[in-house]
Amino acid sequence: MEKGGTGPYNPLMTAFLKMHGLGNDFVVFDARDIAFTLTAEQVRKVADRHFGIGCDTVVVIGPGGADADASIRFYNADGAESESCGNATRCVARLLMDERGWVRAKLATKGGLLICTDAGKGLVTLDMGEPRLDWQELPLAAPVDTADFPLDIGGTTVSASAVSVGNPHCILFVPDAQKAPVTVLGPRIENLPFFPRRVNVEFAQVLDPARIRMRVWERGVGVTLACGTGACATAVAAVRRGLAGRKVELILDGGSLFIEWREDDNHVLMTGPAATPFRGRVNVDEL
Repeated sequence: MEKGGTGPYNPLMTAFLKMHGLGNDFVVFDARDIAFTLTAEQVRKVADRHFGIGCDTVVVIGPGGADADASIRFYNADGAESESCGNATRCVARLLMDERGWVRAKLATKGGLLICTDAGKGLVTLDMGEPRLDWQELPLAAPVDTADFPLDIGGTTVSASAVSVGNPHCILFVPDAQKAPVTVLGPRIENLPFFPRRVNVEFAQVLDPARIRMRVWERGVGVTLACGTGACATAVAAVRRGLAGRKVELILDGGSLFIEWREDDNHVLMTGPAATPFRGRVNVDEL
């Protein structure tokens, strides 16, 4: 294969996969056998949709250990590392299950150990564990009732909920998600001092107790077509406010995720698709 007609590809080029869950897309590097690290600048270049490969999040799969089949690290498009990413975790689980013929995969992340199972028809169910609801666990800058608290956005006060499912989320329930000012309020809320680690912001419209329309501003990325952890956090917030049941369809810009907040063990389960549109090779140093 020739590069610009001048000879073979540089041997330093690294294989990658382009994967997505409902359009929330990832560049995935496999470092299970060969160590591979990225600087924040390299992440930004890989994620750049004009000069790089283009994605919401760069994902690096590493070796697992005694408790996990593999480990995953997530880097948002701005170069900052994230604790968790539900859609990317499902994608990596799909990759491992197809590779090994498994129906279950355990994955270690900075947000905790996550267990995925094959749900059939190309779907993967991810057990996110218990949601973290205490203000200190998110964390927030001051104690509040995370189910419903007033949030000051530059002189305007809105009613908000906060949930962590490995990473922090702020949920606003709105009358019309399609018309919500996602690109205006999203970045303002993300960077409020009230959220010391910044925050993902969800704009949720409850259609009925079993369906919620949601749009998202992801921390370090911007508007994305879907956010798995955001869908989980929104479902939990809706249950806590008495707006929805424990099994709910989250309708995102890229499609639907199905969320269950189990009553018996308090775990949040997310079921959705994972896809691999293409594979390629890249010399990260030359981007």
